[in-house]
Amino acid sequence: MIDQAAFFDDAPENYEAHSARSLLDQLLLDSQLYKQSTSYQELLDFVVRLRNFAPFNAMLLQIQKPGLRFAASRYDWWERFKRRPKEGARPLLILWPFGPVALVYDLLDTDGDDPLPQDVASCFFAEGEIDARRVTAILARLDRKHIRCTLVDAGDAKAGQIRIVARPTEKTGPTNYGIQVNQNHHPATQFATVAHELAHLFLGHLGQDAKLKIAARAKLTHEQEELEAESVAYIVCQRNGVKPKSESYLSKFVNEKMTADDLEVYAIMRAADRVESLLDLAAHMRIPRTGHRNQKEQKHNLPG
Repeated sequence: MIDQAAFFDDAPENYEAHSARSLLDQLLLDSQLYKQSTSYQELLDFVVRLRNFAPFNAMLLQIQKPGLRFAASRYDWWERFKRRPKEGARPLLILWPFGPVALVYDLLDTDGDDPLPQDVASCFFAEGEIDARRVTAILARLDRKHIRCTLVDAGDAKAGQIRIVARPTEKTGPTNYGIQVNQNHHPATQFATVAHELAHLFLGHLGQDAKLKIAARAKLTHEQEELEAESVAYIVCQRNGVKPKSESYLSKFVNEKMTADDLEVYAIMRAADRVESLLDLAAHMRIPRTGHRNQKEQKHNLPG
């Protein structure tokens, strides 16, 4: 057996590596990060993608701010992109040779007028006549419908997610849901995110909900679910003055073998209607409950 004390005395750099590894192990244990295989795969993909950082530092960045797509030092942001960190922006820590740590900033925490290169520009983008006040009102409305929305500090690649928080204790009771929305995104993008996550709910991707009259559907692939949900978000956004970058998002899930037959168009249209109604966006034509106009209206509209 190796004498660890002697080993680290002889090799200080090995002791530093051991300390860093112990701290990271404790961080992962305490935060319960990457317990699922999909989360772990996301970590690996992130480390592969962020090639301007050493793998260990890329992992540190992902732990500090899941969903981060691009980060750079204050100096690099200005020299390469003519951008500066926003006032009060929270720096992220990485290990630095010949020094304890260095500070870097997420793309969403910087400001600048110059256009960004395609590989740096935001992967989620939407524009339209919607402000933070309206988004706040929408989130409050959802909260009253047993859908709790929380704004979270996340990187650009994490727009949001929806999950079941609590099942009903009674057969006719409501299921409680939770939606996370990236607080760093523009209000129009946040609106598109809410529409997308609600689409997952009304498309039955989270399972049956008797209270909301959501039927169980056959299990779909991840690609099919994302295509359906983004199709709903595209419809809801475009009909309400918001232009999302849906084609860029959808391109990740479309392959040459996929056709319209892989999507259930009726379910998509029905879900879009449910999302609009829930958000009080619908302005559909109204028809009298009896299905008949009164005698005066009929006489007035008779031909001739």
